[in-house]
Amino acid sequence: MRVPALIMAGGKGKRMGLQIEKPLLPFLGKPLIDWVVDAVASAKKVSEFYVVTSENTPETEKHCTDKGWKVLRTDANGYHDDLKQAVLKADLTGPTLTIPADLPAITGKFLDKVVNAFESSGKDYLAVFVPIKTRESLELSVSSTDEYKGVWYAVSGVNIVNGAKLQEEGKIETSVIITEEIEVLLNINTIKDLEIAQKIVSKSKRD
Repeated sequence: MRVPALIMAGGKGKRMGLQIEKPLLPFLGKPLIDWVVDAVASAKKVSEFYVVTSENTPETEKHCTDKGWKVLRTDANGYHDDLKQAVLKADLTGPTLTIPADLPAITGKFLDKVVNAFESSGKDYLAVFVPIKTRESLELSVSSTDEYKGVWYAVSGVNIVNGAKLQEEGKIETSVIITEEIEVLLNINTIKDLEIAQKIVSKSKRD
């Protein structure tokens, strides 16, 4: 199975409090979004990718079009509405991988593992969660959370959704990966997150 991917890069990034758009924030000398695109492009299980932008991220959109990447501009009505709109615009009716633009440690190998897990699950949706205590132990922020089997987790933003089912109302059968792996542990919500993540990734590269 190979799936299309949507890199979500249209949010306001309010928590950063910066002039620069979050996807363009330098991480070890390269914009956050470039690290994500490198991972997606190297994933064997990804067939094509689009960057999802909005009026919140015009400079990110320009950066992507200058690079020759396919861009889908949405109406900035929030993550879930923008995701639905992007899926419709690109006519993605089957399984679709979603990745946030602020996950610089993500790798193609990890994304391939997610697609394989989805394929084995037989469900219409797969979410990747991180234990809250793991992020807190590294002094990383916890912003978006979700509940699974009575336990709350930090949301990584890496998911696989069924494009057709996404447009329907009602509960979607979900499979979950819970992991502390660095690839999804280090999503960047604050300047402190950025500083901590750069130290961790620099050390892992040295090791």
